[in-house]
Amino acid sequence: MAVFVILIFMMLFISSETACDRCIHQSKAAHFYDDSPLSSGACGYGSLALTLNRGFLAAGIPSLFKGGAGCGACFQIRCKNSTLCSKAGTKVTLTDLNTNTQNDFVLSNRAFKAMANPGKDQDVLKLGIVDVEYKRIPCDYKGQNLAVRVDESSQNPGYLAIKILYQGGQTEIVSIDVAQVDAPNWTSMSRNYGVVWDTSRVPNGPLQFRFVVTSGYDGKYIWAKNVLPANWKPGVIYDTKVQITEVAQEGCGTCDDTEWK
Repeated sequence: MAVFVILIFMMLFISSETACDRCIHQSKAAHFYDDSPLSSGACGYGSLALTLNRGFLAAGIPSLFKGGAGCGACFQIRCKNSTLCSKAGTKVTLTDLNTNTQNDFVLSNRAFKAMANPGKDQDVLKLGIVDVEYKRIPCDYKGQNLAVRVDESSQNPGYLAIKILYQGGQTEIVSIDVAQVDAPNWTSMSRNYGVVWDTSRVPNGPLQFRFVVTSGYDGKYIWAKNVLPANWKPGVIYDTKVQITEVAQEGCGTCDDTEWK
């Protein structure tokens, strides 16, 4: 138990070093000419990526991707060309890693055009790369609960891999444990990559999950009971019956977190 507490503290400390999500950041954004890369991205959503946030998606640089912990985070982005672009900008979900650090984001075609003023979407698209400002915002799935999709690589019994879907709020999942329903012994899952977590020591019977979510220095447990039935099957999405809506506190200094003008 002591080792577990130490590990959680270390994860919270690392998260605080890259906090200040509420701040407004300045950078550039490019766009994909087609959205196929986003359906095979580093987060592991696969074809499900294009169903998230109506296809308003983005690949983010490593400091936003956070080794996969940033997958599913939501951002409001607007380009700074006031002639072509609106003040509202667009809201995107991070589903991939962008290795070109000259641009903080590469947006889906739909998201890039959505930054434009009415009738100017093709003009913005032709620019290819635009100066932007952005900030992280809470994800809102309109009442959709957190869900887990059992990956096709899973085998019941013996091996379980899950993908985390519809993570609301403004937090990151830094730890997942699984246990048989009503059993006291928890098994830690490992982040395989992105939103994919797995374990080769999956308990038998119906399963419950315990999530540690954090952003900055503030973290908490979220329990999801009776998520997977004893006969859980690969390829199926299961409702956790819980929602993550928290906007966690951050251990950063002051920044411009006022409303955009």
